[in-house]
Amino acid sequence: MRRGTGYSPFRHKIVPEGTGMGTRGEVFSSKANTAKRTYFFNVKENRTGDLFLNIVESKKSEEDRFERRSVIVFKEDLASFLAALETAVAFIEGR
Repeated sequence: MRRGTGYSPFRHKIVPEGTGMGTRGEVFSSKANTAKRTYFFNVKENRTGDLFLNIVESKKSEEDRFERRSVIVFKEDLASFLAALETAVAFIEGR
């Protein structure tokens, strides 16, 4: 990441209230661009109003198509998920 230039690979948007739920229930989205991949962090709402996090990795394949993989984390699991993620990141940064 370039520092000191005001550049950030992270982008986000909030879907304004009153405009519906956005794309497929999306209420918030942020994006991290890297050299080879793009990561999307989408907060979505299901039909009953429950929020969940959908993390999507997208990368271009050799055939000019995009490969996508996703993980869904439900609201009640976010604290445990974040704690485990922070532990894994700390381990990687400590090596």
